Amino acid sequence: MREIDVKIITQAVADLCIKANKYLPEDLIALIDDCTCSENNELAKSVMNDLTDNIVAARKLDIPVCQDCGMAVIFVEIGQDVHFINGDLKEAINLGVKIGYEKGYLRCSVVADPLLRVNTNDNTPAIIHIDIVKGDSVKITVAPKGFGSENMSCLKMFTPASDRDDIIEYVLDCVVNAGGNPCPPIVLGIGIGGDFEQCAILAKKALCRNVSSSNENKFYADMEAEILRLVNCLNIGPQGFGGKTTALAVNIETAPTHIAGLPVAVNFGCHVTRHASTII
Repeated sequence: MREIDVKIITQAVADLCIKANKYLPEDLIALIDDCTCSENNELAKSVMNDLTDNIVAARKLDIPVCQDCGMAVIFVEIGQDVHFINGDLKEAINLGVKIGYEKGYLRCSVVADPLLRVNTNDNTPAIIHIDIVKGDSVKITVAPKGFGSENMSCLKMFTPASDRDDIIEYVLDCVVNAGGNPCPPIVLGIGIGGDFEQCAILAKKALCRNVSSSNENKFYADMEAEILRLVNCLNIGPQGFGGKTTALAVNIETAPTHIAGLPVAVNFGCHVTRHASTII
């Protein structure tokens, strides 16, 4: 049994909140650069250049890459041989969010009640997902989620008679309906299977996968490529101004489901789909 002081968790979360909001994953930056070079619509290329300049400026000036610093979504994979000491884990995580958003001068956007709308002023509470895994280490992923893209997300309970093409058509409809609202070029996280809530979590997890990777199952890897190709034929383009760069990547995650159902969730990520991880 390995003991980990929750103070270590607090510090790690605080650091990741700042890092994720200021520095995009390198594979995402490389993909944005590649798409900028290959974009042949002049207006779209100009917009992509502006997005690239913004990323560079954020790094140079040490400021958030987007003014919407999002809700802090935290994925924690805890080894079953870990024992936390000197405090409550969830309290430690939320304290880390509080410290990170205050220290990093990150915008606090969380309200304590969905209808009364009073800001908590420290961006807590976070959305926390905990998985128990093998081993004696802890992996923490912080994924700040802005709501320009989050508000466009969709979920549908298909019948099991639906197939691959039905899902692709649904995803395309979601993208068309979203238009320029999620600040394209977008990253699409798609969850297929599980139940109502699990498919949504799968879609959110999919946004934390490297955009340079594909699903390990060739069937779903091919489906990712097909959706990406079709989305980029919609001429929505960067920030909705037209062009072939509507999406940067499509990531699909799946889970077993019930014989009577086929849940599908589509979680939109904007061009600054942010996440940062560490292992303790």
